[in-house]
Amino acid sequence: MEFRDVVRRRRMVRRFGPDPVDPAVVDRLVETAVRAPSAGFTQGWSFLVLTTAEERERFWAATTPPDSARDMSTWLAGMRTAPVLVVALASRDAYVGRYAEPDKGWTDRDEARWPVPYWHVDAGMASLLMLQTAVDEGLGACFFGISADRIAAFREAFGVPAEWAPTGVVAVGHPQAGGAKGSPARRRRKPLDEVLHRGRW
Repeated sequence: MEFRDVVRRRRMVRRFGPDPVDPAVVDRLVETAVRAPSAGFTQGWSFLVLTTAEERERFWAATTPPDSARDMSTWLAGMRTAPVLVVALASRDAYVGRYAEPDKGWTDRDEARWPVPYWHVDAGMASLLMLQTAVDEGLGACFFGISADRIAAFREAFGVPAEWAPTGVVAVGHPQAGGAKGSPARRRRKPLDEVLHRGRW
């Protein structure tokens, strides 16, 4: 598939069919993810791949509040059909440590030096590559976050060390109609002339 077609066809899929995803394709998702840019070539990311029914059920049990809002029920019902979940995690410590090395020279390891948390930026770019790879493989995918109040339960359920913070989750599978409508159903894509500034603002 041409790259421009991958970009144009990429959308958030919120319901998946029953067919499994080829394990070789799952491997390609992560192999592509680690080709993402990384500040200082820190590569302070990790990927937790969940493919069995037990693993996925444990994920949803840990990350879903018991009193989920009714308006989330359609979204949740659709997302729970995904046969593959890949949690992208980032390590702040890896980045502040990398930039305290001699070739960078920020020896005080002060997080305030970072204009934005590039550990999450890098994990986000890796996640986008997984979304694009899914399209290239003829699959659907959706990126979503873990609610802040459920991160501790997620860590406990999967033995995730405190150093690693989830940036988000990529759900992957064979797309099926009937999932929750996303924001593009309610909001237009902004025209380029509203967001593009050439030379100055």
